[in-house]
Amino acid sequence: MMYTGERSGRAVMRAHEMNLGLRARYNITALFYDILDYPWERIYRKWRPALVGDLRGKVLEAGVGTGKNLEFYHHDVDLVGIELSEQMLRKSENRKQKARCRTRLMIEDATVMDSVPSGQFDWILSTFMCCVMPDEIQALAIEQFSRVLKPGGRFRLLEMVYSKDRKIRKRQELFAPLVEKIYGARFDRNTLQHIEQSSRLRVTGTSFLKEDTYLLIEGVRDQR
Repeated sequence: MMYTGERSGRAVMRAHEMNLGLRARYNITALFYDILDYPWERIYRKWRPALVGDLRGKVLEAGVGTGKNLEFYHHDVDLVGIELSEQMLRKSENRKQKARCRTRLMIEDATVMDSVPSGQFDWILSTFMCCVMPDEIQALAIEQFSRVLKPGGRFRLLEMVYSKDRKIRKRQELFAPLVEKIYGARFDRNTLQHIEQSSRLRVTGTSFLKEDTYLLIEGVRDQR
């Protein structure tokens, strides 16, 4: 089942090539991902209950990673988690037993979502996925978000961005090459702008969870 009507063949092929590289990177990074992420996870774990705890209905978590959000979903949630990397998904499967809700995990490319029918989800959640995606293919993922959400469905994305504070920015720039090499992530992605340019998604609010670096973007799909 293909949903490529709105995308040019060239854009899809380019996204496929980039995502093959990301998949290969994360299949290696998965081996030590949780160890590398531990210093930051001490902070993120405090945020996770609020990020997912109020979600209800059918939820798609795009970029489920190693499954660190799973245990915090409400038991009324019907969750589908998608992940590009097979090795990352294996770690997520190990954490699936902690989930209180119905949970299905699968390999899927967020820029295509071939196996995900349109208009199915009440919520889309994504944490630190778009900052891994090059800007030139982010629009494809945003398009997919608008396609698979129900009319009136909501989304919540957490991303990292460069700070406007000079001292914080300098520290980010120091770590930026390592972050990009290991995770493929950058602090200069334009996720918010891509969403604002969507014809069917509307941003209802933005906030920062820490300083001005952890950007939370919330919004809704229109009723069309």
